[in-house]
This record gives sequence, structure tokens and C-alpha cells, in this order.
Amino acid sequence: MTSTAIPASHPIELTVGGDLTRSRLTVFFRGILVIPHLIFLYVWGLIALVTSLVGWIVALFLGRLPDPLHRFLAAYVRYSARVIAYGWLIADPFPPFSGSQGRGVVDVLVEPAARQRRWGIFFRTILVLPASVLINVFRLVNATIAILGWFYCMFTGRMEPGMQKLNALLLRYEVQAAGYVFLLTSRYPRLS
Repeated sequence: MTSTAIPASHPIELTVGGDLTRSRLTVFFRGILVIPHLIFLYVWGLIALVTSLVGWIVALFLGRLPDPLHRFLAAYVRYSARVIAYGWLIADPFPPFSGSQGRGVVDVLVEPAARQRRWGIFFRTILVLPASVLINVFRLVNATIAILGWFYCMFTGRMEPGMQKLNALLLRYEVQAAGYVFLLTSRYPRLS
């Protein structure tokens, strides 16, 4: 069993557990198997967008995201990480339709809501632009690795460890950026 975790120096931690063995049958049909999750993720994402806008306004006044909104958005980020990891062959088991912590091979640990500077909250969408550019580049790399990983898994029945680790590292950055955008943390996503 392998487990990859980012150091606890960031308030959002991505962990990937499980082994590298992959079922050739589920790998072959991965694009079809992930469709129900993508539909659910899309609907939840629309609700999360509205929730984050409300949370942004409230956070401007309170200086922090209220706990119920923080939990809801953290669950969305956690679930989206599981769906992406499944689609990109980072993790093999079919993920649960849940954003609960500890309910999957891929998990995102988010620290509780904390005070943030109001100026940082106000300009968050502008401040995240450099990270957004990197995320788009990382998604191209992830997609390329996922395609190569698909062929590797079809021939060997397991995921290549380097491919899994690189995809997990790039996913970690995307998860941290999502946490930054959704005001789960005031810490900018980190590359190292």
C-alpha cells in the first residue's frame, strides 16, 4: 500500500492511499464509469459557486468564512479531488458520492476556518490568476499522463508509481488553489 501526503505546512493536505494495482476492465471503461460522478460534480459545483459567492460577501464582513459554509465547500473540494483522481487513474476504487473526510482512498484534509485579511478576501479572484494559469498547464500534463497511464495499466495491470506521484502532486496544487479560491485558507497554493 502506498500513501502520498503533502507536508502539514499547508492548511490543505492531499493524501493518496491504496496500491498501484488496477483492474484492466475498470481502467478500460474508466471514461464511462466516471460519468455519473462528473454529472454529480457539475451540479454540486454550481451550488458551490453560489455558496462561495455568498461566503465571499459574508467573509468580507466577518473576516472569515462561517463554519457551515467552510464545511460545505471543503466537502466539495474533497469530492472533486476524488473524482479527478479516479478519472486520472491516480486511485483505482470507485469513489464514494460523498465529500466526507476519510471516506476514500484519496482524501483532502482541510484545517478549520480561520481569520483572513479582508483585503485578501476582497481581491481573491485577482490574486488567484497566476495559479489559474498554472492549473491549466498542469491539467494538460495530467491528461497526458492519464492517457499514457491508461495504456500502461492496460498492459501491466498496475499504475506506474512515477506517473501516479506526478499526477498526485499536480492535483495537490489544484486542490490547494481551489481551497484558496473558496476561502478555505488564506495560504496561496505551493509548488514544492
